[in-house]
Amino acid sequence: MNVLIPIPTYGFDPTEAAIPWQYLTTHHVSVTFATPAGTPAAADARLLTGKGFGPFKQLLMADKAARTAYQQMIQSSAFTHPLSYDNIDSADFSALLLPGGHDKAIKEYLESSILRQQIVNFFAEDKLVGAICHGTVAAARAIDPQTHQSVLANFRTTSLLKIQELGAYYLTCLWLGTYYRTYPQTVADEVQASLTDASRQYRHGHHPFTRDTADKTNTSLVTVDQNYVSARWPGDAHRFAQVFYDQLINQ
Repeated sequence: MNVLIPIPTYGFDPTEAAIPWQYLTTHHVSVTFATPAGTPAAADARLLTGKGFGPFKQLLMADKAARTAYQQMIQSSAFTHPLSYDNIDSADFSALLLPGGHDKAIKEYLESSILRQQIVNFFAEDKLVGAICHGTVAAARAIDPQTHQSVLANFRTTSLLKIQELGAYYLTCLWLGTYYRTYPQTVADEVQASLTDASRQYRHGHHPFTRDTADKTNTSLVTVDQNYVSARWPGDAHRFAQVFYDQLINQ
């Protein structure tokens, strides 16, 4: 089994990439990273240091478990020798995992036409696809040329909730400006717009501000629909990793 994790050159969420990476590799699953130019990437530094979060530092930055996993991940050979987006061949992989991040630099990832086509390929081949937080935007923007709809059009999904995105923005906008607003449109609005019936397909869940841990995942929301797994935010990352792995070994 080999899982592909595409990320931008800079700005991905360390929790959403490193916690799944750690879980998968611990369970003997091979992971390959891909970046736009095939050069090593770096996560959003603010999420690792908490710099600029002021009194909300502990609430908003990556927790200790995620920071530890990230330091392990960036030392791995897979991370230091990524593929470039245009060298991805979906036939080489069992599954695709799409992390998120909200620093403006992540637009390189979310707006890549090359990556969108690769996402379409994974869905067309009925391979497992996982998306968390802004990773669901990458999936929502992948348009199937056969249907002219998003690959998510007929799937159940969740995403970063509006209350989560706007909550973080209003907590920090006085000194961080639009740091938490990657785009004027919220993630939830864009993902819901890609669905055939948002009222039926979109999932909100409970506990939007409680982070899960490896041992306690009852606050998480992870949706599974056929070969697609989604989660809302870094606080769902442990459960997301577990469910993604379970789907992977059973597909």
